[in-house]
Amino acid sequence: MSKRKLNRRQAWRIEKVQVERTERANKKRNKELEQINPDTLGTEQNGLIIAHYGTQVEVEAIEDGKPTGFTQRCHLRANLGSIVTGDRVVWCQGQPVGVIEAVTERSSQLSRPDAHGKMKTIAANIDRLVIVIAPYPEPFGNLVDRYLVVAETLGFEPLILINKIDRLDEENGDKIRNLEKVYRGIGYDVLGVSAQTDEGVEELTNLLNQGTSIFVGQSGVGKSSLINSLIPGLELRVGALSVARQKGTHTTTTAELFHFPGGGHLIDSPGIREFGLWPLDPYELLSGFREFKPLLGGCRFRDCKHDREPGCALQEALAAGTVDAQRLNSYYHILKSFDDM
Repeated sequence: MSKRKLNRRQAWRIEKVQVERTERANKKRNKELEQINPDTLGTEQNGLIIAHYGTQVEVEAIEDGKPTGFTQRCHLRANLGSIVTGDRVVWCQGQPVGVIEAVTERSSQLSRPDAHGKMKTIAANIDRLVIVIAPYPEPFGNLVDRYLVVAETLGFEPLILINKIDRLDEENGDKIRNLEKVYRGIGYDVLGVSAQTDEGVEELTNLLNQGTSIFVGQSGVGKSSLINSLIPGLELRVGALSVARQKGTHTTTTAELFHFPGGGHLIDSPGIREFGLWPLDPYELLSGFREFKPLLGGCRFRDCKHDREPGCALQEALAAGTVDAQRLNSYYHILKSFDDM
């Protein structure tokens, strides 16, 4: 179902409410900062944002480039802009709370549209996007493709993770294997794991011990259960699948950063119900499909829609079997969804 278009007055009222909320939040933040005695603050040190809670953040102290395990809630200085999980900051320890003084430049950031269509950053300094699917709830290639477009557009290294492979059966086995074949053929890394049998867990751990990864995927694919198995003692809350709908209950409400014993970091994000692909122009969207890139500019007509036009490089590749029909249909579906936003 397409979203209802807002008229100018409705859009203005929504913008006005947002501005008022931001002003109230800034006033609250400034009042909290005024109550802090500067003499109680420690010296400036490096830190890593591991969670965000309203007007405060949770920061972990960093020494020699490594997390120390010491964390503290902090207020934010004015005019710092948006601070999100994964940000590297300069902060001062305080009693009972500290203060974030500055934010260092981000190497990357992951954003999503908010309820009003404006881009909102939800995590920063990410190296790898781990796209988690499972036999249940039923995976759809179009959803995976949306995440892959995000990875290609923002420069993240994607990993397609098939969780709960112990639950493969006659109903879902062929579909999962077909998805795996398609994505491996394009050149994406695909790994199957099971928290129940430990199959693939060691290989996954070795991958995640390098850099910062973020887990994304539908609710119910077992992200929290898998993280619990990868980081013993974490005990994230896990939601059971609805028996009737085979869909998961949403358990993660904010992006949180966790450390692997081997040195890597992981950000657990909200599920796909709260994370959508922002509108791109047709060329940008095509560039988000890895196997389409070499074909761009090869069509007979500059304004080719890649549908039924003669001399279309994509259609010729489809006929030759070098482009998968499912992926091309995903492109059409995603492009059409932008028109409905």
